[in-house]
Amino acid sequence: MAEHRTSPTESATPINPAVYELLALANPWLEAPSRFLVDSRRRVPGGYIDRSLDRRPDWPVDGKANLLVGARQVGKSTLLWNLLRARKTPPLLINAEEPLLQSWSRSPTRALADLRGLLRPDMAVFVEGAQHLPDAGLFLKGLIDGGLAAPLLVTGSSSYHLLSRTRESLAGRAARARLHPLSLAEVAGPVADAPSAVRAMRVRRLALRHAVVGGYPEAWLADEPGLVLRGLVEAFVLRDATDLFRVQHLDAFRRLLHLVAGQAGSLVNISEWASVCEVSRQTVASYVDILGETGVLLRVPPFVGGRRAELTGRVKVYFADAGLRNAILRRLDPFELRDDRGPCLETWVAGELVRQLSDLLPGEALRYWRSRSGAEVDFVVDGPDGLFAWEVKAAALKTPRLSRSARSFIDAYAPRQFTVLNTALYADQLMGNTQVRWRPPEALADGGSPAA
Repeated sequence: MAEHRTSPTESATPINPAVYELLALANPWLEAPSRFLVDSRRRVPGGYIDRSLDRRPDWPVDGKANLLVGARQVGKSTLLWNLLRARKTPPLLINAEEPLLQSWSRSPTRALADLRGLLRPDMAVFVEGAQHLPDAGLFLKGLIDGGLAAPLLVTGSSSYHLLSRTRESLAGRAARARLHPLSLAEVAGPVADAPSAVRAMRVRRLALRHAVVGGYPEAWLADEPGLVLRGLVEAFVLRDATDLFRVQHLDAFRRLLHLVAGQAGSLVNISEWASVCEVSRQTVASYVDILGETGVLLRVPPFVGGRRAELTGRVKVYFADAGLRNAILRRLDPFELRDDRGPCLETWVAGELVRQLSDLLPGEALRYWRSRSGAEVDFVVDGPDGLFAWEVKAAALKTPRLSRSARSFIDAYAPRQFTVLNTALYADQLMGNTQVRWRPPEALADGGSPAA
């Protein structure tokens, strides 16, 4: 009798019928390929705004697990569905919240054999909610090491858990990309072809709205963004904080969010916050860590340039998205009518700079500078192209004057560029070897580089 040999695309044993039914339910195009175009339209909203990651030629990477991380509701799944729709080839979607698929994933060899029996040429594998898998890193490692030919796309509702569960096992096997809330450059994209003066005025209006509403896609596109933002705050507090992070002191957690929102740009004082929240210092520190790791907060450490008169220890904390900050304070009135324009604009600038820098410089590239005598510069970046600094002024400046703090910093460090971001003035000066610029908020729509 002739020996039967299993072909590379055929499972050695039949797939578990229950597993197949779950996958077929999530992937109706397995049996009816024409369903993909209909379903993909439903998953990508009509008002979809192109993201900078859509245009990155180096991501996703074949032969690696492509991990898309970021805070909840920043549009990770929508971006991947848009990418898949552009490929015009349906994926094999694996919903990692299904208990049966969690059990199935415990054997990467078995799962890989099943996938080979399901995949058509050019199909991608899309693992959604990977942090729910008991051994997400080992499962993804097994697929990669087993020679999965299909592109592997991975996302989760909690980037903190996804990264912590995959970091070690996926060393050298993962291509990570971080998605932030919409940037000004992204929301201004549709007006890119307008005449320069028209574009400048329209982008200025967008910038001031962006500083209030923020960049969460659903909120930005909503008629009532406040409802969406308050829902996001509650979802994080009530679901992520309690279910994922086991936060026990919810009242203290809420109080901490209000403290950070009300003290944007102030030096962190953990002991003071602990006293106000009526919990231990260690508890508050752990909450700040959680909020930082999940992309809700930005931690900005001091710039240390070697001067003894600098502060070297304490960090500043901002909300990564200005809209969340304003929603927590229940302050979503227009920028021009606000009495907190300074911290509102500073929070927004911090988020915009981090969005621009995230793909250019690793780690916590954004810093602040402060001397012991009280001189302060809001943001500093020391990168391969030189030293850059920003001072944020919510006022509509009329003449190009530098503050004493700005002059102290320029005298001490001669940065390549120093920008005074204000709400009206556009001007340039040369101070020694430093290019000094006064720019309105719409200038941040140029994106791409600290020097833009």
